[in-house]
Amino acid sequence: MPANVTAERPVQAPPRVQTPPAAKGRWLTGGLAIGLLITMICSVGIGALAIPVADVVAILLKQIGLETGPVDAQQETILLVIRLPRILLGVLVGAVLSMAGASIQGLFRNPLADPGLIGISSGASLMAVVMIVLQVKLFTGLSALSGLYALSLAAFAGAVGTTLLVYFLSRQGGRTIVSTMLLVGIAVNVLCEACRGLLVYMADDAQLRAISFWSLGSLGGATREVLQVAGPFLLAPLLLMPRLSRSLNAFTLGESQAGHLGVNVGRLKGSVILLTTLGVGVAVAVSGMIGFVGLVVPHLIRQMAGADNRLVLPASGLLGAIILTLADLVARTLVAPAELPIGIITGLAGAPVFLYILLKNRSQTHA
Repeated sequence: MPANVTAERPVQAPPRVQTPPAAKGRWLTGGLAIGLLITMICSVGIGALAIPVADVVAILLKQIGLETGPVDAQQETILLVIRLPRILLGVLVGAVLSMAGASIQGLFRNPLADPGLIGISSGASLMAVVMIVLQVKLFTGLSALSGLYALSLAAFAGAVGTTLLVYFLSRQGGRTIVSTMLLVGIAVNVLCEACRGLLVYMADDAQLRAISFWSLGSLGGATREVLQVAGPFLLAPLLLMPRLSRSLNAFTLGESQAGHLGVNVGRLKGSVILLTTLGVGVAVAVSGMIGFVGLVVPHLIRQMAGADNRLVLPASGLLGAIILTLADLVARTLVAPAELPIGIITGLAGAPVFLYILLKNRSQTHA
């Protein structure tokens, strides 16, 4: 080979640059945050009286002292008194249900887990039915004391009571056994449903309608007062749950491995149960039973971004808020001036999506 001729080397393709997980997480959470803002602005303007987006923005800017021109008084009243509290409550409830579902799935290391497994929903439902059916006989004093909030207080008390029962019955030797908690939760759920069925059998027609409407969920009772009372209790879990994400990541390796990595396993379990009970209990108390949000939304996030809880928890909260806001928009406009229970919308949308995810994962497993 001549000296001035060099051997040709195969041209190698440049290495594929992968998006770092942190950058991917920022893109996803940022996109979901922008999507939530757009969803809220559009939803607050849609209803029996349509409010253009420009007028919505003008009314909202006026509230912070930035007047851009005259606003219609009727539009301002409808937006601030009726629609905005409802949408804000829907955002908080959707975010709490989704983030709590992701946390419970991390704690049980089971993607099919949801807060209902530890008795939150069944306890709240039981006490709500007790309040509706036996209110005149047993809860006259509570109704007089709490007024319109009596049913919500009873539902919250039931959620907390059953969860504490499940938690303490699953403790052994000073430790909380997750597998025992699952089994105790199933037994308590069955017991609550049996008691609820007995009360439904005793109810009259009017009480049956009230039970049915509450069980299907609605944000129709949202007011400024409800938002002021429930808002802090819904915000607290949303701010504190993401702080547990690193510990939940370690917990996926197993309890002993997480302990070797420096995770206080007992404190982690207690924190997840406490925050989930607080958030979901308040959410169920103010909106009734809303299914599939806490189960499906974390699945969707894991399909898009993987199983890192540092991303799954906040992204689940944002996506859950978007989905519940859209579901409430459909519920209050589809059959206007009547209103559909929001649980019907989430069930009709969530069940097919969940089945699709399960079938897709099964096909990938067998491939």
